[in-house]
Amino acid sequence: MLQAIGLTSTRRRERPPAVDDVSFEARPGCVTVLLGAAGSGKTTALRLMLELESGRGVTYFRGNVLHSIAHPAREVGVLLGDVPGHPERTVRGQLRMLCAAAGVRGSRADEALEAVGLTGLGGQRLGTLSLGMDRRLGLASAMLGAPQTLILDEPAKGLSPRENGWLRGLLRTYADGGGTVLCTTGDPKEAARLADRVVTIDAGRLVADQDATDFSRTRLRPRVAVRTPHAARLAAVITREARAARRSVEVVAESGSLLSVYGSSCAEIGEAAFRHGVLVHRLTDEVGESIPAPDRRSALALDGRSAPEPTVPLSPVPDADHAAAFAPDSRSAPAPSTRPASAPKTSSGPTTHTRSAPAPATRPGPGSPSGARPAPASPPSPRPPSRPSAPVPPAIPGAGRQAALHPARRTGPTMPPRLPRPVRSPSRPLRYELRRLLGVRTALVVTVAVLVTSVVLCVLLARTGGTPLPVALAAWPEFLPLPPAAFGAGLIGALSFGEEFRYPALAAARGTVPRRLGLLLAKLAVTAAAALLLATLVAAADLQALRLVYGGEAAPVPKNWLSLSASWSGLTVGCAWAGLLAAGVFRVTAAGVAAVLAVPVLIAPVVEKALVAPSVRSIAGLPGRLRELAWIRLPGQADHWLMGGVHLLAQPVGASLMLSLSALICAYLVKGLRRSTGW
Repeated sequence: MLQAIGLTSTRRRERPPAVDDVSFEARPGCVTVLLGAAGSGKTTALRLMLELESGRGVTYFRGNVLHSIAHPAREVGVLLGDVPGHPERTVRGQLRMLCAAAGVRGSRADEALEAVGLTGLGGQRLGTLSLGMDRRLGLASAMLGAPQTLILDEPAKGLSPRENGWLRGLLRTYADGGGTVLCTTGDPKEAARLADRVVTIDAGRLVADQDATDFSRTRLRPRVAVRTPHAARLAAVITREARAARRSVEVVAESGSLLSVYGSSCAEIGEAAFRHGVLVHRLTDEVGESIPAPDRRSALALDGRSAPEPTVPLSPVPDADHAAAFAPDSRSAPAPSTRPASAPKTSSGPTTHTRSAPAPATRPGPGSPSGARPAPASPPSPRPPSRPSAPVPPAIPGAGRQAALHPARRTGPTMPPRLPRPVRSPSRPLRYELRRLLGVRTALVVTVAVLVTSVVLCVLLARTGGTPLPVALAAWPEFLPLPPAAFGAGLIGALSFGEEFRYPALAAARGTVPRRLGLLLAKLAVTAAAALLLATLVAAADLQALRLVYGGEAAPVPKNWLSLSASWSGLTVGCAWAGLLAAGVFRVTAAGVAAVLAVPVLIAPVVEKALVAPSVRSIAGLPGRLRELAWIRLPGQADHWLMGGVHLLAQPVGASLMLSLSALICAYLVKGLRRSTGW
């Protein structure tokens, strides 16, 4: 059971809220459609339900608010727009990465692909998918955690009729299995074909809440579409003959030469046009919405009577069976999906009542003393039968069912404004980061480019024989601010967060990623491992290249290779972390690359001036003194690694790198706390 109560968005610049006090519900085993034109507030309502936007109101998913659910992906599956994946990532790789984020097993990716009919396209790149395939991938992403509820924003938009038919079948199957489906659309005919229940909103306000049968009977009417160059003449002919025959016929002049005729047939209109010599270009039967657009000019031909008065659907009235669905374990015994073809539902879902009024009915609205707001016109319909309502226990602590669905009757204080909740960290951050890094070829391309550049520079530097061996192995000539391996490690680190913001798979609706400690530690660990691997490959490749070109005597193994390895590893890992943290703070890859280059270009000269003074004290014997303070016995090689790190920090670049990392860590933490990010 999904309950949305009092959804109200925040006012912006003195404008009315995009969503104003909207309350509705979606039951298990049913497909509920949120219907409204473009700009009516459908997407904003979904974002308020998912706590992606600030505002008032609350949404309960089987009795729990979203932020209190331990595993949201197993309760709610969401599709808002297109799938924001890296274009070079494969379909199966994208889903497996999202499986790690949702905390489900990786085999769910293949099961979801089979469910949406993409089994044979698992190895295809995301950038090559068509609109229909991309929409199927989005549905597969939403269903990875086998959620109880699916929330989809315009899932059928832009799809072909064949794809629309497939989508309707998929959602119907999901609902028949006991799931709750809530989706939005702007097409009334599509809503009538898809939904068990239709919730209509207009200008941010709830207009109607009806089952599919009542919606089709009261909101959709058969019509005849006529296109003729003599539209006014044909309209007058139809009106005159309808008045003479005392039949109720409505002629609506659409844009151009198009007429919509309600209450007649193609045969009658064709015969009338033939008798009066009116040329007709098009004559078809259609199903149109009963609410004409405000700018249409209509000519009403009735038999001397006035037009039927509009009707106003009241809020749903609960019954005993409906109250039972508020139990948190409703998924274990889902309500069966019943959708009669000709009779309205009377037992399982809330019923919709209509009433006629002598004057146009109104609905309270903002901006006027009386709140007058005309309801959509619709032909009068008989009140569907319903069982006597039984007392319903309150679905929310402190508020009854009627008070929840009738906001005007509330006597309690107004709900306080609610801010967007921080994005959750992936359930398995280390596995997620590994699949994110290895799912595209960017890291491989960077590694190959660094290896080729380093080997070429190493061979050229060792040609004269005056270059020290450590400098030649690092491929670090004087004209470069950093060796290629360090710059490549920094680029990999910058891409780690930069690609997250460019293709936000973790929080696609917000365009951001969570600044959580778990994800940060996973990224630090993976980038450090990638940097160490890159440094090892470069050193080994350069050493073998020197021995191959100049012989084995040109590249002996240094005696202090342990301390040199420590310094080399510290430099590459530090550059990788600098790029990672800078991209996480400034949310772009270029900022991470700039931070890596700023260390030797801008910060190192300043630090070098501070370290130019001669030192009068020595750190000789530091490993032995630290060994005395240690509680455990350290291996002898630990002294070489420690001195290598100390020598790196004594260099201007090493000291600058350490200062930069400290500043970036502080900036990352401050920015996360300022955005109310829970750690």
